[in-house]
Amino acid sequence: AFDMPTLMGRDADDPLSRGEVGREGVAVSSLADMRILFDKIPLDLVTTSMTINGPASIVWAMYLAAAEERGIPFTKLGGTIQNDCLKEYIAQREWIVPVKPAMELVVDSFRYGAREVPRWNTVSISGYHIREAGSTAVQELAFTLLDGLEYVKWGVEAGLDVNDFAPHLSFFFDVHNDFFEEIAKFRAARRIWAREMERRYHPTNDKALLMRTHAQTAGVSLTAQQPYNNVVRVALQALAAVLGGTNSLHTNSLDETYALPTEEAVTLALRTQQVIAHESGVSETIDPLAGSYYLEHLTNEMERGFERYRDEIEGMGGMVAAVERGYPQREIVEASFHFQQQVEEKEKIVVGINKYVESAADGSKIPVLAIDPEVERNQVARTLDTRAKRDAGRWREAMDRLREAAKAHGELMPAFVDCARAMATVGEQVEVLKETYGEYHDPGYF
Repeated sequence: AFDMPTLMGRDADDPLSRGEVGREGVAVSSLADMRILFDKIPLDLVTTSMTINGPASIVWAMYLAAAEERGIPFTKLGGTIQNDCLKEYIAQREWIVPVKPAMELVVDSFRYGAREVPRWNTVSISGYHIREAGSTAVQELAFTLLDGLEYVKWGVEAGLDVNDFAPHLSFFFDVHNDFFEEIAKFRAARRIWAREMERRYHPTNDKALLMRTHAQTAGVSLTAQQPYNNVVRVALQALAAVLGGTNSLHTNSLDETYALPTEEAVTLALRTQQVIAHESGVSETIDPLAGSYYLEHLTNEMERGFERYRDEIEGMGGMVAAVERGYPQREIVEASFHFQQQVEEKEKIVVGINKYVESAADGSKIPVLAIDPEVERNQVARTLDTRAKRDAGRWREAMDRLREAAKAHGELMPAFVDCARAMATVGEQVEVLKETYGEYHDPGYF
């Protein structure tokens, strides 16, 4: 995970980055940072997942350049970049350029990945952020799958073979509190994806029909009040994800409502997974709750909910058109408002918030991780040092190639890799994209 300046495409020394560098994740401004980040890690023997979206191609190119410096062929690199621009406009709001140029960047990464880095997953289509923004489970399911289908459509229209790039799509879902609803969501997602891909594209590669999912317990469900209750919430959510059939899982830490988690809190979250995996027996059978009349009913209801949203959004011209109109954004706002009303009116009980409440003096005190301000000072100094010591001529040539490729709407990934080699920073490359495509501004749908 990256810090907020990196996610927004800003360098550590940008005035708007002040006070945020390294606070919520790692700061990466240039190849110099990527070298340090992965020092002594055998990149050809691990898979790396990077939660980055707007500047995803730029940061990925720096990773590739770091591997290249060690003599590691791109064909031996495995991993994932999130690279899901649509959910930024829908939910997370860490956007950079307008919707259509952002989609072109995603498709460009598909093309480059299929050709040069075949073991890499070039998009992880995220429902997690949609749910964290306040959507219902059905909305998370529908908007995520429709985002995925939109990426496939754009890839095919750009001349890519669905059999080559679709197997490298992966999905990322939230796991919220309603135990059976969450299990049904995962089951419905797999059925819907296989059916929709077969109906639309008839792929000959069966892997194009498979849905590979990562899940994370719901950060939005954690409470600052009575934080040890979060351990129980996370355990139940993790169990639901496993019973639903997730391929991988992240369990949140009890203290993440306050700051980045402490090592002790992270260890407890990890042990939660390990107890489920090794002591409960629930992972020994595929889809162990299949056949339950209640769960099958919920799964079918999830599918019907998807179909309602699918028909409405396709009537608008697809997900890009719907996002530009603000449709999913408004749906999420309404759902979020309704949920909060239910909590305030005690129609939904949140333990420690609207029932079984303790006074502030009786609340649990937990250790909170504090980020040393020296982290930001060191990062700013390294960024300035990188600019001062790089080959100015090589940097200028690489930036000119990027600018020309962007203006021509051509392949950008080779230019991003050249820029990484020339020690161009994230912020410098993002500025080229903004100059060429413009900058996205919130149209105020809410």
